[in-house]
Amino acid sequence: MLPSSTSKPDPPRSVEGRRRVVIEGVSPEIDGGRFPIKRVVGESVVVEADIFADGHDVVAALLRWRRADDPRWTEAPMDLLGNDRWHGAFSVDAVGRYLYTLEGWVDRFLSWRRDFIKRVDADQDVSDELVVGAELVGAAAARAAGTDRKRLRDWAAALAGAQRPGARAAIALGDDLLELVCRYPDRALATRYPIELGVWVDRERARFSAWYEFFPRSASADPARHGTLADCAARLSYVAGMGFDVVYLPPIHPIGTSFRKGSNNTLVPGEEDLGSPWAIGGPEGGHDAIHPALGGFDDFARLVARAADLGMEIALDLAFQCSPDHPYVKAHPSWFRHRPDGTIRYAENPPKKYQDIYPIDFESEDWPSLWGELERVALFWVERGVRIFRVDNPHTKSFPFWEWLIAEVQSRHPDVLFLAEAFTRPKVMYRLAKLGFSQSYTYFAWRNTVEELTEYFTELTRTPVREFFRPNLWPNTPDILTEYLQFGGRPAFMIRAVLAGTLGASYGIYGPAFELSENQPREAGSEEYLDSEKYQIRRWDLDDPWSLRPLLTRLNSIRRENPALQRDRGLRFHGTDNPSLICFSKATDDKENVVLVTVNLDPSRRQTGWVELDLEELGLAVDQPFQVHDELSDARYLWQGRRNYVELDPAAFPAHIFRIRRRVLTERDFDYYL
Repeated sequence: MLPSSTSKPDPPRSVEGRRRVVIEGVSPEIDGGRFPIKRVVGESVVVEADIFADGHDVVAALLRWRRADDPRWTEAPMDLLGNDRWHGAFSVDAVGRYLYTLEGWVDRFLSWRRDFIKRVDADQDVSDELVVGAELVGAAAARAAGTDRKRLRDWAAALAGAQRPGARAAIALGDDLLELVCRYPDRALATRYPIELGVWVDRERARFSAWYEFFPRSASADPARHGTLADCAARLSYVAGMGFDVVYLPPIHPIGTSFRKGSNNTLVPGEEDLGSPWAIGGPEGGHDAIHPALGGFDDFARLVARAADLGMEIALDLAFQCSPDHPYVKAHPSWFRHRPDGTIRYAENPPKKYQDIYPIDFESEDWPSLWGELERVALFWVERGVRIFRVDNPHTKSFPFWEWLIAEVQSRHPDVLFLAEAFTRPKVMYRLAKLGFSQSYTYFAWRNTVEELTEYFTELTRTPVREFFRPNLWPNTPDILTEYLQFGGRPAFMIRAVLAGTLGASYGIYGPAFELSENQPREAGSEEYLDSEKYQIRRWDLDDPWSLRPLLTRLNSIRRENPALQRDRGLRFHGTDNPSLICFSKATDDKENVVLVTVNLDPSRRQTGWVELDLEELGLAVDQPFQVHDELSDARYLWQGRRNYVELDPAAFPAHIFRIRRRVLTERDFDYYL
């Protein structure tokens, strides 16, 4: 039977219809709260949201946060920026997971007080309104305790008392009363944002790091001998002397012999060819073994300890793939894909073929056992002192696997960091970062023009991407020798070093190829190195007088001395009138440390031009001269205003890294420049 038109339906029982506040447009928030944002210890989380209600009542709002393992929330009032946009912030002080959310409510006392002020200003009779105010203050007293309750009760009695309205109005408008009532708001009908948003907090090295990669087998001082982990430990002083703090080693595991690749990736290896370190596994073991020629676990422990003594860390390659000789192939054939004839498929990226590598099948029916074993491998190395992994080609493995593995490892060891080596489609790279990777490789190697660099790094540092994607800039890798480096010679390597070390808070190089300006491709149009170290031992002259070692040493020193270069969020670009010149700055929030970088992107010609500075971003006044100190050359220049002249010759040095000195200049300073 249909209800009559005069029947009154009951309101829905699941809705509290008196909650009038709306909370929306929360920032930062990644995919509706599906993924946490990223911070490092000591950083702030600045939260904004649209918080409003129907009508004209005053709204109040709180930001709430806590460590995930602490049930107690900390709360702080949010500030109204305007147009119903609210702002709040909190700091994170420990590694691990935090949660935050928001709450808003209609504040009857603040609404009353706002209107009461208007009535007083209009010289209206406020006797009745004082009674209403007394009731609101009395309600606040009921929510308070101790001396606060007594003070509020006394004020409520005074507001409702027999004194003249003017005297009671003065009490109602007192700042002390306002502060105390706001300490005990009526939140019974508050709206709480329905999502507890996450923050993953890493240690500082996730934000600021300088990486150096080298091949252990090429580390021997004796050109006739395979390098060892002991040789690696001896080379650490060379790396530390340049100021790097993370040493990344390609896979150190046994290398398979089946379908082994020879020099320059030939399919017909010679008897002396060693194969690719990424063809992991042989009779000596798999991912939890060390190549016998490198040494044993005692040698590895000494390497880790030596790095720590020098203020560095060892990062290992986590390459989840196998050679045909890996123990997994016989013990767990279901972990791999098979051809119709039953043989296991090797890796391919048509037309490229990698016959020496079997990719793991993450759609295996036996995936739970597979996942468990790979977790064991990661924890095996964590237990041996590894706290940083460079993960090989994570975009070719399962997204759910990475989210699970990283969470499992960090639940036991929250200080472990993961670098995603994924040069693939942007959305895939971003997804991996959301899943938990601490840092990510980027397209930096192929961004060469002012327009390309400006557009790309604006995306990484000025959009929501910055909340979860931490770039790690590499101008070269064992797989990547760009055309720019091939044809630009030594100045091109200098240019890319300065760009990597200043555009990014984290960067890395593959050495000694980089500092020795190794730029010979295998063939025209290829980004592969001639005589690539991936397939053979290389001998490097670390004392070459043309080495960029002094530049890298100075660059890393400048990075350590300038907090502005230790984060990505302060990056801003400035205009130039020459398309071969790029100008950008980084600054701390308080503008106490401001670094201005100008680079000649043309490795073959001297370039001159005028830079157009955004003085407000730099914390500078239009009418006040300021000093720019080039921390590369120690030269100092006196600049003033927005337009200033630069001249950079790649034959000498193609860049300035200026530190801006903003103190008031004296006559002595002017005499110095004159």
